[in-house]
Amino acid sequence: MISVITPVYNGEKYIKDCIKVVVDQKCSNIEHIIVDGGSTDATVDIIKKSAQSYPHIRWISEKDRGQSDAMNKGIAMTKGNIIAILNVDDFYEPNVLNRISAIFDKLPEPSLLVGNCNILDDDNNLKRINRPKRLKITDLLVGYNINPFPFNPSAYFYHKSLHEKVGLYEVDEHYAMDVDFLLKAVQVANVKYVDEIWGNYRQISGTKTVNDINSGQNAIRLRQLMQKYLRKLPVYKQGLVAVKREYYKAEKRLEYFSKKPNEILPRIGKRLGIRTS
Repeated sequence: MISVITPVYNGEKYIKDCIKVVVDQKCSNIEHIIVDGGSTDATVDIIKKSAQSYPHIRWISEKDRGQSDAMNKGIAMTKGNIIAILNVDDFYEPNVLNRISAIFDKLPEPSLLVGNCNILDDDNNLKRINRPKRLKITDLLVGYNINPFPFNPSAYFYHKSLHEKVGLYEVDEHYAMDVDFLLKAVQVANVKYVDEIWGNYRQISGTKTVNDINSGQNAIRLRQLMQKYLRKLPVYKQGLVAVKREYYKAEKRLEYFSKKPNEILPRIGKRLGIRTS
């Protein structure tokens, strides 16, 4: 069974569509666990009414310590062995959950299954596609601008038993809890990447995450988190990360200049202090 967990607080604008997204997957072997943090708007009324129509919905509403705490509460409620986190304003591509269920039938436990994710703006226009192809710890720690990590949980799924190895989400981490979890998970799980678009992440203006990105704090926080995990690696793996970083930088430069060959000589001249025009 797939257990879809949705943490929400004052999400009346999105909760009805979020519930419909799971219903429209037409996956028979699922449960949708909604963990409300004590909303003061109409969120709880919408959840309560929906739960009366759809028996796969279970929910609670009580104050919590933030998103990580809500996700941990949801995990504790799950009956399924596959975890899916769906934030209230994100959504799946059609028929994704049936596809995920079929793939997990052939995976060893615990596994982390990762696909691609559309990153959308407020109006659902596509900004870019997150394709996290390299998922070894020594690849992820090279840097998210070089090897992007899975950007949003709408595009990755994992065995519940993975939490027995890496623990639950860090309750005191309110921004990078998913990255923190992934950096632990890729070190112990069987990791499988599938080059298919599964999830959709809306970068909505004014939300906690977007404000954090715009302020620059997100980049600082991620660098600090990745440095923490880099220091935990054996010395030889730290060296491997450094080598991979230089390799991928060179790879990116080659890719750039293959598309813009006319810029090669001016760039070289600038570095040498020579005028090329």
